[in-house]
Amino acid sequence: MSKVLIIAEAGVNHNGDINLAHKLIDEAKKANADIVKFQTAKAEMLISKYAEKAAYQKETTDATESQLDMVRKIMLNYEDFIELKRHCEEIGIGFLSTPFESDALHFLVDKCKMNCIKIPSGEITNAPFLLDVARTKTKVILSTGMSTLGEVETALGILAFGYLYDGEPVSQYDFLKAYAEAQNKGILKEHVCLLHCTTEYPTPFNEVNLAAMDTMSKAFDLPVGYSDHTPGIAISLAAVARGATIIEKHFTLDKNLPGPDHKASLEPNELKDMVEGIRQIEQSIGDGVKIPTDHEYGNMKIARKSLVAKSAIKIGETFTKENITVKRPATGISPMQYWQILGQTSMKNYEEDQVL
Repeated sequence: MSKVLIIAEAGVNHNGDINLAHKLIDEAKKANADIVKFQTAKAEMLISKYAEKAAYQKETTDATESQLDMVRKIMLNYEDFIELKRHCEEIGIGFLSTPFESDALHFLVDKCKMNCIKIPSGEITNAPFLLDVARTKTKVILSTGMSTLGEVETALGILAFGYLYDGEPVSQYDFLKAYAEAQNKGILKEHVCLLHCTTEYPTPFNEVNLAAMDTMSKAFDLPVGYSDHTPGIAISLAAVARGATIIEKHFTLDKNLPGPDHKASLEPNELKDMVEGIRQIEQSIGDGVKIPTDHEYGNMKIARKSLVAKSAIKIGETFTKENITVKRPATGISPMQYWQILGQTSMKNYEEDQVL
């Protein structure tokens, strides 16, 4: 299989502290992740002052605080991301950030020179934003939490329209037409990877539905990965074994830090274990051809069996069920020839347990 792309999702686990963000980059590199990802937005452009927090956010932060006030405290300034990207380049780890609105999108593409954009699950129905993303001509990782298969298809149609055309759409029919054309031309396959995701922090195991990766892969003929919000690393490993091309997982320096996402994140040692486990699974999947391995060929003589003398056999004696049996090692006649040997005459003397 191709190498799985591992995204260490720092998100907003820096709590608005640029120094903490730098430490997260260093830990992602130590864990051998391919990419460290952040989130870029201006809170006022993202959230209405009337927006409530999610239930999990009320549990992990001050329940009386508004979502807008919570996000204001944990977002970095735009210019901070130029510095973080430079840090990533210096130590040799990929940099990625998720824009939540068009201003952040154009900052990341124009100023940070990003050639890939991660679209979060919450924006999959944000048609103007999706179109704006596609108009940048960047590659896209589209997260699909909270969505139906039809909503994913519609989002892909909007992206396809943006990749193909410069004009404004007139109706949703334009997106359907663009989707069909883009699929025929392979444009979406060149630009888009889907991420299956359950938008709950942490995600209960009975709401994971890894089989949905197969559904999306068949429906859209696109590479599909998994954005994991479950506790621990087991489901990420299972997703890789099931064929995920990307794994995205939140991580933090300390699960006990204040903030909405820390408790549902991995700590650095867990992130390292996840990366190592994924690389082991990649080696283990193989090519699907069922043949013995090089080591197995060496073990065949030890583990398999031969026909052997159950008791001493003299020249001229007939081989019978009473005087031959099957035992290790596999250095003589194969037990597969047992019935062919019965009734034949021995051409030599055999001691008990000697292979035929």
